[in-house]
Amino acid sequence: MEIISTQKYVRLSPRKIRPVVVMIKKLTPVRAVEVLPFIDKNASEPLRKVIQTAIANAKDRGIADNDLFFKEIRIGEGPRLKRGRAISRGRWHPIKKRMSHIRVILATKSDKTKDTKIQKNAVKEVKQEEKGKTLKKEDLQQAKKEEVSKK
Repeated sequence: MEIISTQKYVRLSPRKIRPVVVMIKKLTPVRAVEVLPFIDKNASEPLRKVIQTAIANAKDRGIADNDLFFKEIRIGEGPRLKRGRAISRGRWHPIKKRMSHIRVILATKSDKTKDTKIQKNAVKEVKQEEKGKTLKKEDLQQAKKEEVSKK
């Protein structure tokens, strides 16, 4: 099960938020909330709030904190405020004040194991199909008999 939490129009540049995300991506969400106040970046506060919201959403659905992990943390660009600053000789320099959209997706550990099982089964099927293309009809019939006998 996926739990999604978003925060839009955060008045911080995505470029300043992404290094903080790299630091916490490998942690569990609960551990990330504990560590973020000690990271000396302005981006840590809005990130902490979004992660806490995602954890609260999971609790509402009856999922324990310890079963969660970060499936995805996406930092997108929001709109830009276009401002300017007067400089010498009556000129104007534009200033872009950038905004970000933060999206946190949490998943349960049971989802992770299901995904890996599905991927492994898909790989097995592909390998069997590749073998089937190169084998003769007699070999295919024999392989089918062996599979039936194993079941």
